[in-house]
Amino acid sequence: MNRSDAAAVAAVLLVAGHAVAAPTHVADTGAAAALEKVHVTGSRLQLKQAQISGVGPVTVIDAEAIRRSGATSLETLLQRLPASAGGAGNQTNAYWTSNGYGTAQVNLRGLGIHRTLVLLNGRRVVNGGTGANSAVDLNMMPIAMIDRVEVLKDGASAVYGADAVAGVVNVITRHATDGGELAIRTGGTTRGDGREHAVDLSWGQRSDRGSILAGLHVARSGDVPMASRAPCGLGDVGGRLDCVGSSATIGGRALLADGTRVNFNQLTGGDPAGFEVYSPSRHNYNSHASLNAVNPIQRLGLSAFGTFALSEDTELFAETLFSRRDSRQVATPGVLGVYRPIKIAADHPTNPTGQDLVLERRRLAEAGPRMFSQQSDIARVVAGVQGSLGARWDWSAALNWGRNTGSDGTSNVAHLDRVDQTLDREVCGTAPGAAIPCGNYLGQGNLTPEVLRYILGDTRDTGGNAQQGASVNLSGELLDLPAGPVGVAAGAEWRRERGWRNPDALTLQGLANTNRQDPIAGAYTARELHAELSLPLLKDRPLVKALRLNTAARYSDYSLFGGKSTYKAGLDWQVVPTLKLRANASTAFRVPNVPELYGGVSEGNLTTTDPCSNWSALPASSVVHQNCRDAGVPEGFKQLGNTILTTVGGNPALKPEDARTTTAGLVWSPSKALTLTLDRYDIRIRNAIQSVSGSTKLAVCHDTPGLAHQFCDASSFTRDPVTGEIDFLSSQPVNAAEERMSGLDAGALVEFRVRGFMTTLNGELSHLRHYRVRPFPGAEVIDQTGKITGGSGSYTQWRSLVSATLARGPWSGIYAIRTIGAADDINAKPDELGARAPSVSYHSAQLRYAPGARWDVAVGVDNLFDRGAPFVKSYTDANTDTMTYDLLGRRWHVRAGYRW
Repeated sequence: MNRSDAAAVAAVLLVAGHAVAAPTHVADTGAAAALEKVHVTGSRLQLKQAQISGVGPVTVIDAEAIRRSGATSLETLLQRLPASAGGAGNQTNAYWTSNGYGTAQVNLRGLGIHRTLVLLNGRRVVNGGTGANSAVDLNMMPIAMIDRVEVLKDGASAVYGADAVAGVVNVITRHATDGGELAIRTGGTTRGDGREHAVDLSWGQRSDRGSILAGLHVARSGDVPMASRAPCGLGDVGGRLDCVGSSATIGGRALLADGTRVNFNQLTGGDPAGFEVYSPSRHNYNSHASLNAVNPIQRLGLSAFGTFALSEDTELFAETLFSRRDSRQVATPGVLGVYRPIKIAADHPTNPTGQDLVLERRRLAEAGPRMFSQQSDIARVVAGVQGSLGARWDWSAALNWGRNTGSDGTSNVAHLDRVDQTLDREVCGTAPGAAIPCGNYLGQGNLTPEVLRYILGDTRDTGGNAQQGASVNLSGELLDLPAGPVGVAAGAEWRRERGWRNPDALTLQGLANTNRQDPIAGAYTARELHAELSLPLLKDRPLVKALRLNTAARYSDYSLFGGKSTYKAGLDWQVVPTLKLRANASTAFRVPNVPELYGGVSEGNLTTTDPCSNWSALPASSVVHQNCRDAGVPEGFKQLGNTILTTVGGNPALKPEDARTTTAGLVWSPSKALTLTLDRYDIRIRNAIQSVSGSTKLAVCHDTPGLAHQFCDASSFTRDPVTGEIDFLSSQPVNAAEERMSGLDAGALVEFRVRGFMTTLNGELSHLRHYRVRPFPGAEVIDQTGKITGGSGSYTQWRSLVSATLARGPWSGIYAIRTIGAADDINAKPDELGARAPSVSYHSAQLRYAPGARWDVAVGVDNLFDRGAPFVKSYTDANTDTMTYDLLGRRWHVRAGYRW
């Protein structure tokens, strides 16, 4: 162990010793009492809990912790965990686009939302959003129906299949009880915005023949204007922070024929024909006045879970779930000149400059802001049968069906052909009621309502995701050895995943004032076999209270890639009753998602440099000279122009990403009142999917001796054998990157009494030792350790979550502190403003009164000290990293529950 590792371990143990970190798993410290068979996330074995407590580092969030948090959505809980990092969708991250506006996810270790597998009762869940999405939308989870959430922070593809690279989040719902429960929650910020309301109703009934549990969830949250948290976009101006704004101005910024850049009138009541030399400080647009820091969302959820006994040892079970999400985002007025140049001649009636000009940017402020809206419906049905074979074996068979359909719309989108028509005086008319009214885009306020009605409209995209699956599983105890029972689990699974997305017709044709999109549609199937073995090695020996070997293997056959094998092996060593050591080594993989595979493939002339242009003039000893000669490029070859026709979009030839994960740790329980944990993890991902530009591929290939780089393959580019010109070039995603991450997790749980109060100190600490990314072979390593990445979230080295709970009689309370360590902006120089974000701590508290089993009421405050978000140079919105820091400020909530 090197010096930095030793220092980190010492720091972690010191903090854990003072009980500021939450246990990832509580070891069994009691005698061999009668324990029921249970499933623990990370294994499909059904052994007694004490026998499998070493399967891996697991954080458990139980129903009581969920209730105390006051959260109305699951991502709020999961994104507070120290193991959560990087970027993921939530309400504060208002303009998250990686899985669709309005979606919510969890990103374990910051390795990407698509490398965290989300399960519901141990089974997969259909992806959610508005089409061809890459992750589960956590908005669908019925939070009031959750019994606990188990977060496995270890690779688990051998147990659960693809995508369990960083870990697994398993949401486990409650068992049915007789009676019902009604919970009402309301809250908001102390500034009077961001109001939240939620109602949860559940009802259950049990009998000798079966059970049923049904629930209804309705939630609604309001918006928070961005200007109330960050009045304007900030930048370093002369060594101080000042408003910088957007260069897409409301009057219109233009480049004249003589090279002068001017801006047209943008003052209400100003000269309609006025213009002046463009000045960023005077003319730039403050977009924060038209944006939200938090966007409104409405959620409706219906769920039901039931069982029916066929015999004493066999029962049918079913799970049904439906959710609807309606979300909106307000956006700045649209900008012309981005997707199609606007050229206006010197003699055009609207041009007051006397010169030909190119209108570089014109914000359509007269139309007002745009609105983005999404509606997403998710339905899921699981049906199966389960039972036992004697006292040692359990079996199950299930069908899993899920479907998500969604739509997203945008208002006030300009039709680019119609914009051109309003500038063509041979087509448009100035008379009242003209079918095509003429428009004047030079100067704010010059666009008439008639022109706006003609050029603007709404777009609507549709899409969805579908999942079908079938599984059979068998687990039990094969035989007894002197050291204990041999546990075995095996099963088979079949799954089909499908995704599709259909852009609006105008977007598809490139006529809408937005990015042109192509349809996406694709599917794949997987057939899998898996097995686990838990083998007791020793028992009741000196320094070996118990020693068990846990292994797992899975073979997956995908319709797109063929076969893939994964394994997992681990040791669970109970040294003495109070000390357990555990270690796991595993392989994992991630399947390319539908957009990566089937994202609309198209061709376009992109600015690209051919390294072989004028290659014969280079020294004969140069690698480029030799490679171009050997490739058959004619002497004297020169690139024609500065663009090359390039293929972009998805890549059906992608292969799965590969990962190797190792974890090692200890669980120390010197008494029933104290448990400490420490785990080290190391993750290496190879063949990571990465998009690389055509210019980069060509440069790297021709700089590699002997054209030996993977980018020299015909899948990247080809040349005409006669002319030497590039006739095919791809910037589609490829399996080229490598990622490496390691770190430490520590936890502590302490329980004791103080003046009659039952007190629990609970916390969790995570230390990121390093996270490095190599985009492709031969590229420089990008070290993201301790960095804020400007779009991918924060990889601070230290995160913690600490809580203290006190309970006495009908009263209970909790105080929690969540800390995000300091981080450097990866794109800023050390002396720049916003180059480093300081450590930030958020405090929260809740007081609960429950005089009996019937009802309770609780009041809580989050961000108690109204801690603001730090300024970072590479901010995503609101001058900060919205994926990491809180924009809401101090907020309160009141919850009341009644049971019968």
